[in-house]
Parts: sequence; C-alpha cells; structure tokens
Amino acid sequence: MIKGPTLVNFLLLILNVVMLCSGQVFFKLGLEKIGGVSLTNAWKALFVPNIIIGLFLYVFATLIWFVVLSRMPLSVAYPIQSLAYIFGIIAALFIFHEPVSMMKWVGAAIILVGVFVIALD
Repeated sequence: MIKGPTLVNFLLLILNVVMLCSGQVFFKLGLEKIGGVSLTNAWKALFVPNIIIGLFLYVFATLIWFVVLSRMPLSVAYPIQSLAYIFGIIAALFIFHEPVSMMKWVGAAIILVGVFVIALD
C-alpha cells in the first residue's frame, strides 16, 4: 500500500541513491585497476573485488528500492533518484579528480531545483 512521502521513505530513497552512486564508484575503481575492459574480456571484471562490492551495493540498493516503491508513488520516487547524477559529479571531482565544468554544475543545479519541486508536490 502506497502511504506517501514520509521522512522515513525519503531517507530510504536517499540511502538507495547513495548505494547506487557508491556502486558506480566501486565499478570505476575496479575498472581502473584492471585497465578497463572490452566486449571480449568484460567477464574478467566479475572477479575484481571492487566490482563485486559494487554489485552487492546494487543488490542491496534494489531491495531498498522495492521498499521505497511499495511506499511512495513512482512519480515522486523515480525523479528523486536523479540526485545520483549530482552525487556522481561530486564523486568524480573528489575521488577521481576529474574536472567538472561550470555547465555540469549548472545542470546539477537544475536537477536540484527539479527534485525540490517534485518533493514539494
């Protein structure tokens, strides 16, 4: 039964987003360790510890997502997941020391405004 966006539901949703973004960070760390993959050797990535951690994070994030979907409307929960893009930019900057252009920050700000508007509804 969908109850609506309560504080607990939003916290579960944020946990889901953080776990998804963390999974992506572990994927990238693992791929950097093995020098990347191609279509012919992608299966080797399944044996890299960082990638295994990322996969576990994705599994647990999916289980949390099931709880969120059972408690919140999809029209609220799914757009709020776009916060993962902002967390990804922050991870790129601080963990991988990638340059983040002003246009990316403007895009992140637009996403934040959109999430705020959706969360208020």
